[in-house]
Amino acid sequence: DIIAARAEGLARFMEAYARLARLPQPKLAPAQLTALVQRVVALETRLPIHVLGGPDITLVCDSAQIEQLLINLVKNAVEASLEQRATGRAGPTVCVRWRKAAGVVELLIEDDGPGIAQTTNLFVPFFTTKPEGSGIGLVLCRQIAENHGGSLSLANRSGTGGCVATLRLPA
Repeated sequence: DIIAARAEGLARFMEAYARLARLPQPKLAPAQLTALVQRVVALETRLPIHVLGGPDITLVCDSAQIEQLLINLVKNAVEASLEQRATGRAGPTVCVRWRKAAGVVELLIEDDGPGIAQTTNLFVPFFTTKPEGSGIGLVLCRQIAENHGGSLSLANRSGTGGCVATLRLPA
């Protein structure tokens, strides 16, 4: 049993590493941000996602890669928000909105989960706090953002609790 469990863990590790190492360069094409977000939100069935939206924006991006990035961020936000159910707080909620600012598009995904206990390991490959996690989700997201000339940051929300993931891409 111990050998089987270690073999399974090693197989998951190798699969995660291979996915991270094989990220192709983005194939850029125009994509409507609203449509892209709506496709991602439609995939999440555990919790309604509130799309607060923003201005009508056309991104020049690899829409498949940006969708994968958003799927990972929305999944993390939903899982964090669902954690708070045990505390008896109202909710849970996840909101997605975007805005244009100083030559960039900022897309924000906000949750009302417990927040980030320790921010130092967020983007360390293969570090995870989830029992079944691989530790490559946020690393992959950041790599996709950077390959598009953008950035990704996560921070605790002040005053309200929870976390906000901010994706910045060239406008």
